[in-house]
Formats: sequence, C-alpha cells, structure tokens
Amino acid sequence: MTNFEEVLEQYEPMIHACLRKLHVYKNHDSFIQVGRIGLWKAWLRFDETKGDFTPFAFRSIYGSLLDELKKGTQDDRLVPAEDQILGLMVNKYNGKMDCGEWSEKVEQALSQLKLHEQQLIHLLFVEGYSLDEVVVHLGVSKSCVKKRRERTLDKLKEMMTK
Repeated sequence: MTNFEEVLEQYEPMIHACLRKLHVYKNHDSFIQVGRIGLWKAWLRFDETKGDFTPFAFRSIYGSLLDELKKGTQDDRLVPAEDQILGLMVNKYNGKMDCGEWSEKVEQALSQLKLHEQQLIHLLFVEGYSLDEVVVHLGVSKSCVKKRRERTLDKLKEMMTK
C-alpha cells in the first residue's frame, strides 16, 4: 500500500457502503469527499504492526462521515431565513403604506406581544445578539429560545398580515 490512488480505488466501495449505512442522501458528493479524506488519514496513520488495514479504514471513514453529519446538525441555519422573512414583510407593506402607517402597525403589533416576547425580539433583532448570547441573558436553554423565537415571529407575522 505505497500508492494512495490504489488504496482509494480498492476502498471506494467501502465509502459508498458507509454512506448507505448512515442514510446519507443529500450532498452526496461532498460526503464522498469526506469519506475519501477519512480514508487518506487512515492510510497516513496506519501501523502494520497493529493489525489489518481494512477494519481501521472502515472505522476512520465511518468516523469522518459521522463527524461531518454532526457538524451539519449543529449549524444554525434559521437566522438568515428569519431576517429574510422580516425583510419581506417590510417590503410587502412598504408599497402599500407610508412610513408612518407602517411604524404604527409595527408598534401596535409589538405592543400586543407579551413582555418576554418583546424582550426576545429586542435582543435578537434590535441589539443583534446571537442565540447563545440570548440564552445566557435569559437563563433558559437554547431550544427554548429557538422555540420562543419561532412562535413570536409567527405571532408577529400573523398580526402584521391582518
């Protein structure tokens, strides 16, 4: 096993087997690349005196793919979408109302929110705090902040469309 290209050709089916085992069906090409990198790292680290390469390669590939899947679930991808939703709401009403009417409608909607909802909107969108900073400030879990944010934005959206 002196040439990595030969190793890659031999173990490419193992990478695909790991992908099937982990039920990876999106971003398939990028996960194949992650598996190849895992195989390459295994090839570099392998010590022939400690056993066979095949199980070592499998564990390395599988572990690399699992790490990448974990990274994907930790990404907080909802924030830009919410900003876009609020921006779309502003654009939708800017054409129909002047700034005074829009400001009144926003103030009216915000005043109908509960105090903790107003505080959450203020921290996230006025002060620009991240979710982690809001968690520390409010002293609740991250999942609680995310759920409150989702409910509050849905409530605001509903009030603004009436």
